[in-house]
Amino acid sequence: MAVDVRWATTDDAGALAIVLCEMAAHYRQAPLDHGHATATVLQWLRDESPAYPHFALAFASGEVAGLASVAIAHPGVDLRRLMFLKDLFVLDCARNQGVGRALIGFLASQCFDKGIGRIDFTTEDWNEGALRFYASLGAERHGQKVFLRLSGDALKTVVRT
Repeated sequence: MAVDVRWATTDDAGALAIVLCEMAAHYRQAPLDHGHATATVLQWLRDESPAYPHFALAFASGEVAGLASVAIAHPGVDLRRLMFLKDLFVLDCARNQGVGRALIGFLASQCFDKGIGRIDFTTEDWNEGALRFYASLGAERHGQKVFLRLSGDALKTVVRT
């Protein structure tokens, strides 16, 4: 199957919302309203810097098939920027058809084109499919870092007033 990957634009808000709605269901989150998701995504896409887009979309046979959500961090250890892959998600109907590999390949080519030295990412320790997929790409597990999060009341506590 031919998979086309490109950076999302405001014209892709509906397609991106489709993937985010399925992703919420996949991860057993509260269902997302497609209309609200589309409006939110449209605002995100309008706010993005053209130099550093945040969403890559994959299309198979002209239909949206998956997404990668990324951020660029400055600087990396060696003064090269790094790409952080927040989410990689492929619609259930498009799994095991090369969509995830195409998304990662697209991101890797962007890294080479922009002088970005690496892609860092996390996945849940229970997500065996993701762990196998990333291992098949040659990704190395790094145990040096601990994943931490500030949210809810803890986030409110650290806000400067």
